[in-house]
Amino acid sequence: MSEHVLVTGGAGFIGSHVADTFVAAGYAVTVLDNLSSGRRENVPGAATFVEADIRSPEAKELLSSGDFTVVDHHAAQMDVRVSVADPEFDAQVNIMGLLNLLEGGRAGGVRRFVFASSGGVVYGESDDLPHREDARKLPVSPYGVSKLSSEFYLASYAQLHGLETVSLRYANVYGPRQSPHGEAGVVSIFGSRALRGDPITVFGDGSQTRDYVYVGDVARANLEAATCTLAAIHTIDDVAYNVGTSIETSVNDLAALLLDAAGAKITIENAPARPGELQRSSVDVSRAAHEWNWHPEVPLAVGLKQTYDWIVEEAR
Repeated sequence: MSEHVLVTGGAGFIGSHVADTFVAAGYAVTVLDNLSSGRRENVPGAATFVEADIRSPEAKELLSSGDFTVVDHHAAQMDVRVSVADPEFDAQVNIMGLLNLLEGGRAGGVRRFVFASSGGVVYGESDDLPHREDARKLPVSPYGVSKLSSEFYLASYAQLHGLETVSLRYANVYGPRQSPHGEAGVVSIFGSRALRGDPITVFGDGSQTRDYVYVGDVARANLEAATCTLAAIHTIDDVAYNVGTSIETSVNDLAALLLDAAGAKITIENAPARPGELQRSSVDVSRAAHEWNWHPEVPLAVGLKQTYDWIVEEAR
């Protein structure tokens, strides 16, 4: 009998690719999503779909049924600006929603909980890049605080209840199915504007850097996290893995690569820098490489072309 995994947020951008990967690996997959931002058509045909909010009694009851061995948790309030404007809402979704799932999973005997954290927001601003898992933690936004708090809650449940927990600290994930709405999908935003022939807006001088990792590589890391041997927990970093490329790419270079993939010549406009934006960010992935033999396989130029081709198909 195959293991049964619940993918929360599995109708969304990253979660749907994760669900696809678990299906391909032979897992029985159930997707839980409230469709606030996810799309029903993203859910794999072989997966069971449950429409519910992670804060709901229905979600808790689903987990307490005892059918799941693994929970892969991607459902979240993920907009930094929303978290700043309404930190209570951010905490309700990201912290109380997590606790609702953990309590349901504890009652149902879930063995392992894989959590989508963020290397872009839990680490502080630093020139010591790429960040290792044990780097200083100093989130600026309530969203970052909720992600880091969630890692501590997971460590608590591991120690109190024997739950196996793994946190994946993502760099900037991009790829097909990413929404051009909101602040997180810069590749999708640039691609959609390139397709329409509209100018691309770069905030600040464009020298700020990020670590861009393709969503298919991220999905493979989730599969590894569901099966890997875990270390004993002395700090939250013992069961955390960075998922990125360890390569810094400036926004200016990203825009140039995307326009090359699109074969487009459009104007790049500069706007005032956004307050509080990190200037540099990248994560060290040597731990996942050493322990899992996991490496990012899709070069940025290739991934951008695949993403742009998907944007073109979506527009038809």
